[in-house]
Amino acid sequence: MELRFPEKKRNLIYIYMESTEMSFSDEAHGGAFPMNCIPELTELAEENEDFSGGDGKLNGAYSMPGSTWTMGAIFAMSSGLPLKISIDKNAMDSQKSFFPGVQTLGDILKEEGYEQSFLLGSVGYFGGRRLYFQSHGDYAVKDYSYWKRQGKFRPDYWVNWGFEDEKLYSYAKEELSRLSRDGRPFNLTLLTVDTHFPDGYVCRLCRREFGKNQYANVFACASRQLADFVNWAKTQPWYENTTIVVTGDHPTMDHDFCKDVPKSYVRRVYTAYINSPIASARRERREYSSFDDFPTTLASLGVEIEGERLGLGTNLYSDQPTLMEKFGRDYEREELKKRSELMLRLGQIDKAAAFESRAAKDKEEREKERREKERKKKEKRESRKESGASQAGGRGEKEGE
Repeated sequence: MELRFPEKKRNLIYIYMESTEMSFSDEAHGGAFPMNCIPELTELAEENEDFSGGDGKLNGAYSMPGSTWTMGAIFAMSSGLPLKISIDKNAMDSQKSFFPGVQTLGDILKEEGYEQSFLLGSVGYFGGRRLYFQSHGDYAVKDYSYWKRQGKFRPDYWVNWGFEDEKLYSYAKEELSRLSRDGRPFNLTLLTVDTHFPDGYVCRLCRREFGKNQYANVFACASRQLADFVNWAKTQPWYENTTIVVTGDHPTMDHDFCKDVPKSYVRRVYTAYINSPIASARRERREYSSFDDFPTTLASLGVEIEGERLGLGTNLYSDQPTLMEKFGRDYEREELKKRSELMLRLGQIDKAAAFESRAAKDKEEREKERREKERKKKEKRESRKESGASQAGGRGEKEGE
């Protein structure tokens, strides 16, 4: 498969927004709610490209089997393949490799000389995220633990899953300033977390425009923060040569929030391609899945793709039909549910290591608890000694007087 990059390679900012759906817009814009929880995101999609054909209704990717949780979604969107594994879906951190035979977005950009960073506010090892990004593209993974080592916050600081998105966007601006000075094309990938179920995390920037509906308030806050970040990017000297991709990773797992969404409504993740140098060859509404993001992201960088397909994905800027358009959503879903010998071979999963990893983690947690108890006991003993010495010293002084 031949990929032809432009002579001047474009930068990429790729933002995975936790649990963010186009569904959270209002019904007038194609959402599933009477109110618009994500007005800024709605405007961004309308002003840029979501492959809706300009019909005034937001469009987004369907999450198919193998892409319905964060690591599965990241894998699907950057490899065009479902994460079909023979162990627990978040147990890839127990493995020594992460589908080593698969060529991903990160691998391709590394070969083209891109400097790549992956920033997130939670721990990087969870679900195999650090393993994936380091082994596919040599990303610098800067997670909660990394930023704590940099002294960005108190060592004991921990909210929600690590730290809030407000900090993530702040650190991302610093990282972009550094990357842009190096002279190489860059790829900065972010993973937000405030909108994780249940109910999301209420940060200091959140308002109460939806009253007691906490999750709606959190999504509204996430929408503003993302828009503010994009608006900041537009003022930077490197923006003209930079494509920004914003996508929800998967539909939210907060069932209470979506309990009133009609069963006939098909939920899709939020999608927006911003500042791409090319226009879609087809102006009608597209039917697409997370797999199509892989070739489409490359195309949004001005890359010409022989055949317009990579993995199970189709370049949405092209006139080629997606698998969903060709075979139908239901048929594609049922096929993806089937056992795949190819994916099992590509995964090279070590089940024994996965089991041992869980056992080792349990043992490590117990050991941490034991050490913490010992530390507290030691502190109490030392505190008592100091208190006793202080009292004795005080008596001595009085006697000397």
